[in-house]
Amino acid sequence: MPIQPRLADPNAAAHERVYRTLRQQVLHGELAPGQAMTLRGLAEQFGVSMTPARDAVRRLVAEGAFTMSSSGRISTPELTPERIEELAAIRAMLEPEMASRALPRAHFALIDRLAAINALNQEAVMNQDAVGYVRTNLEFHRTLYLRAQTPAMLAMCETVWLQLGPTMRALYQKLRRRDMPQHHRMILAALRAGDEPGLRLAVRTDVTQGLRHLAS
Repeated sequence: MPIQPRLADPNAAAHERVYRTLRQQVLHGELAPGQAMTLRGLAEQFGVSMTPARDAVRRLVAEGAFTMSSSGRISTPELTPERIEELAAIRAMLEPEMASRALPRAHFALIDRLAAINALNQEAVMNQDAVGYVRTNLEFHRTLYLRAQTPAMLAMCETVWLQLGPTMRALYQKLRRRDMPQHHRMILAALRAGDEPGLRLAVRTDVTQGLRHLAS
């Protein structure tokens, strides 16, 4: 008797689509801090049933991208200054270490790629594009850290980024800056020079300065 092929679970595919889209929206600051939503509203937005919407939300709550009250109210994180300071401290520990581990594998093609991403980041600054700024800033860091080959560290770091996404957008909109960020240039210079202490310092300053300004 021939083996029947297993049919794909439509709920599983819908769940994955809803999860990945919402995760990216939170990560890139497309949703504001404290933005409320409902399961029914999300199901209607994505054209899915309640089950995949609920499963995606539960997964994102577990990752810290959403919060859910005892009454079932869903919202993006709205961080206190103390929480921002804590997350900045975590970034200050993790990200210089990953950058240091990436340095021996930082070939010229990688540095050129980082410079290209930084150009897009600067373009977002000039256009006062908050979402574009957050997205290209994270892309710059993630591209570098992938060379560290430390998946557990990167997973922890992405959890922090998820919690900070909406707040990062709010920070950028609060500052309304058009001047070019210097820290990425310092990171690129340290990579080109093979300067490990300088790289650690540049990354640590970059990932904490803005957040601590907001917390204060």
